Amino acid sequence: MAKNRLLAAMLAVCAAGVVMLRVFDPATSGIFPPCPVHYLTGWYCPGCGSLRAIHQLLHGDLRAAWALNPLTVVLLPFLTYGLASFVLFEIRGQGLPQPFLRAGWIRALCGAIILFGIVRNLPLHPFELLAPGAMLRF
Repeated sequence: MAKNRLLAAMLAVCAAGVVMLRVFDPATSGIFPPCPVHYLTGWYCPGCGSLRAIHQLLHGDLRAAWALNPLTVVLLPFLTYGLASFVLFEIRGQGLPQPFLRAGWIRALCGAIILFGIVRNLPLHPFELLAPGAMLRF
């Protein structure tokens, strides 16, 4: 029973977060905290622009979301699938079908995320376009 309450509370918090992200623009509202990596170092982490990208996706603007963080746009469906599978597993004891990923694919994904974080900070064209929002200026 306590497990069901915890799950319901987690779902309610997630739903409230999605509603807040739909209603309040992370770029202007001041409700959402800044990226700690960018705040402390001035460098863009692989996740910089993710909240703004999800806000744009919730408003149906795929172009703006892609310009803010293309990695988020690509990985969000997979993360959503994993979260939905987890919730279904907790509710009914069986999640969604889980594809088998070899260790090499997981390492490649980790490498791609790290590489994305590096190249989006390079002050060279076309890498400078990976900075959050840089593609919107064109």
